[in-house]
Amino acid sequence: MNPVRVGVWGVGTWGEKHARVYAALPEAQLVGVFDHDEARARTVAAQHGARAFATAAELLAACEAVSIAVPTVAHREAAEQAAEANVHALVEKPMAATVAEADAMVEAARHAGTMLQVGHVERFNPALAAVRPAIARVKFVEAHRLALFQPRSLDIDVVFDLMIHDIDIVLQAIGSLPTLVSAVGVAVLSENEDIANARLEFADGCVANLTASRVSQERLRRIRFFQDSSYLSIDLFAKQCDHLSLDRSLLSSPNVHPLQLAAAIRKHDVRIQEAEPLTLELAAFLRSLRGEGDGAASARSGRDALHVAEAVRAGMKQRARQWSIPQSAAS
Repeated sequence: MNPVRVGVWGVGTWGEKHARVYAALPEAQLVGVFDHDEARARTVAAQHGARAFATAAELLAACEAVSIAVPTVAHREAAEQAAEANVHALVEKPMAATVAEADAMVEAARHAGTMLQVGHVERFNPALAAVRPAIARVKFVEAHRLALFQPRSLDIDVVFDLMIHDIDIVLQAIGSLPTLVSAVGVAVLSENEDIANARLEFADGCVANLTASRVSQERLRRIRFFQDSSYLSIDLFAKQCDHLSLDRSLLSSPNVHPLQLAAAIRKHDVRIQEAEPLTLELAAFLRSLRGEGDGAASARSGRDALHVAEAVRAGMKQRARQWSIPQSAAS
């Protein structure tokens, strides 16, 4: 099967990674890149054996699919242009600046009959992928995502920048939107919140507590699932995982002796295949265009994560007051 002719619109730090991965994927033919910074576009194109196009329209005319890695505020316009050109698109997270813009992007792709997917790359973290089948009947989730300060993505707050990764993971694990959100955030080095904590409550009783910081002295990406009879601790940064489960068949009565309980705990060997998440994501995106697999995160999933992120942002603005999500808005 012929490789997909693909381009990258926006070759900043993350867009350049897309170009690098596409250039190495057998499923792709990187035809070129476009960026408003012409010198940057020429440099990236030369590094990866591609062409630097003078306009976005010229790039789209040469492509079957495009990665959109421009600033968030420009996602809607870029996605709509791609749809109008009959080009499939993978837009980086967050999907858009607002849910209303995301809805417009979905409608443009639907009208054009093109694919629209969202780059929630953490879904393809090998450690998470290795234990995803074991995630079930979740009762409590705790996530910490801490990053060193970097002078990028400061046009958005830490929720849209970092926490949205964990929001997407939690929504995928639970399978529904939360019914209640409360949050607090603090601006430290930028004009937007750089540290945030959110509590998501779901109709089945599950609670997720999410913390994100982009002004930390350490790098940490860890999420823990406390389930009916098991516990999962996933280090997304180190790509490692602990999986413990309780063998209830060994418990003879409700009044369990501590030694009996300890004997019923099983530690599972988790086999994690080393791979770059972005490579896995972009390969899945390209295969889905040929009808093979689900691809990256769907536009609906990207919209749902954005919807919850907006509720977290609203909660932060109200200083930890509870913020209800109307379920009609999620349909």
